[in-house]
This record gives sequence, structure tokens and C-alpha cells, in this order.
Amino acid sequence: MEIGCHLPTTQAPETMGDALVTFAREAERLNVASLWVSDHVVIPKVSTGYGRGGSFPHPPERPYLEAVTALAAAAVCTRRARLGSSVFILGHRHPVLMAKMLASIDALSNGRLICGVGVGWWKEELEILGTPFNARGRRGDEALRVFKELWTSDSPRFEGEALSFRDIGFAPRPVQKPHPPIWIGGASPAAFRRVVTLGDGWHASPRSVAQFREGLAQLRAAAATHGRAWETLEISLRFGLSDELVAQGKQAVVDHLCEYKRLGVRHTLVEFRRPDLGRMMELLGLVAETVRPAVEAA
Repeated sequence: MEIGCHLPTTQAPETMGDALVTFAREAERLNVASLWVSDHVVIPKVSTGYGRGGSFPHPPERPYLEAVTALAAAAVCTRRARLGSSVFILGHRHPVLMAKMLASIDALSNGRLICGVGVGWWKEELEILGTPFNARGRRGDEALRVFKELWTSDSPRFEGEALSFRDIGFAPRPVQKPHPPIWIGGASPAAFRRVVTLGDGWHASPRSVAQFREGLAQLRAAAATHGRAWETLEISLRFGLSDELVAQGKQAVVDHLCEYKRLGVRHTLVEFRRPDLGRMMELLGLVAETVRPAVEAA
């Protein structure tokens, strides 16, 4: 199981650039498989609720780097690590512009992009950015079709519900062929249908082993319904490394990750963002030098 880490994207403005570059280069020195960002443009102060229960872990006043910008910065200060999004929200940006941004990142990184996407859960944020909440699924499906058309066609053309185009040039196209892998987040029936019909893999959000096992069963059923070969799907997971779990000791972290490994997870994003870069560097060392070898040996 490959292990990646989330970049520091919630530091103070005066230290953001140095924090991102320092962390990314050290992670690459330690042969971390991938570097990731998350996508929020605004943090609404009034909300219908946090999609995973509880409250959103980052307060509205905390700086939160824009995801495409942060990933582009990582692309030019690293050489080997893959670059992922957990996940880009398809309703946050115009699909043609987003296709251009992602193709540019793949070009800048010489083909290292993992295109993690989802349709989002935060009603207020989506609607501020122009996507009706109840249309986010249809708009998201259309955006993925737009991406693929622009990334693979010599003469892109598209006729859809929300947009259409023809007679345009689109370059650069992605370095990866036919396009960067699309790993789709979510755990609803619509999300699983999206994975097997439009995606290359499932990027699961933090969930218990029991919930993850149930999600896998639902994904298998969706693959069977739509005629998608199971072995063509990549299974990845976003794994939260909380202070509470760290306090239980290295073996507790290893045991948790190994449970997911046994269920077929091939790539894990270990998320341990902290406001203090020093603490993030400590956790990076723990993951790369202690936890990863134990998981690989299991």
C-alpha cells in the first residue's frame, strides 16, 4: 500500500510558502508516494451542517490555501511524488477552466497528477460559487465528461445541459495518457455509479473499517450493474491521523492502516495538518520512517 501525506495548507499567510515548500521537499526526500490538497474556497460562518458529522475542523478565520494554486506550487518544487486532490469539488470552478488548470498541473509536474474529485457536501459554499446544491451531481457528471473531451480530443466539442463548445483549441493536454487518473470521492449510490461509469478509482473519505467494508460492497454492486471490471478500479483512502490516535502509539496507527490494506486499499493519504509546521514535520517523520515500513512489512 502506497502512503502519501497532505500538504500544509492552513499556516499563517507570512509562512505559507516556506511551509509548503519545506514540507514537500522533505516528504519527497523521505520517498513519500504522494502529496495532497483539499478544496475549500470559502468557509461559511452559517451552515446547514458538516457533511461528516460534528463541526468543520478549520474555523472560518483560519487561512486556507486555494487548492489548485497549492498543488501547482508543489508541482514545481518536487520531482517525483505524485500530486493529488482530496478532493477537487467539481462545482467550485467552471469545467473548461478547471480542465485547463488540471492539464497545466499535469504538464508542470511531468505527468504526476491524481485527479481526485467529488460533487461536494457544503450547500452554502457551492451556492456562493454558483452551483445549485440539488444540481451538483448532474453538473459534476457533465464536468467529468468535459474534462475527458478536452484532454483527449484533437477537435474538442461538447453539447451538455449547462455548457457547450466547439471549434476550440485546448493545449497543453495532460502528459498522462489518455488522461490523469480520476479518483472519485463520496459514498452515496450516485457516487458509486459515478466511480464505475466515469472514474478510474474510488477515493474514500475517513470512515470506520465497518463503513469502508460496506462501501466496498456497494461499489462492487455498482460495478456489476454497470459492467465495470473490478480489477480496473483503484481503491484509495483518506486516513485521518488524529492526536488521539498518535497518543495510542505507533502500533495503533499501523494496525488501523493494515486493516484497510487487507481490504484492498492500494493508496492512502494520511492527513495530519496542524497549524504548527514543526509538529507536521514530526508527524511526517513518524509516518515515513516508522509507520510506513511496518505497514509495508505486514
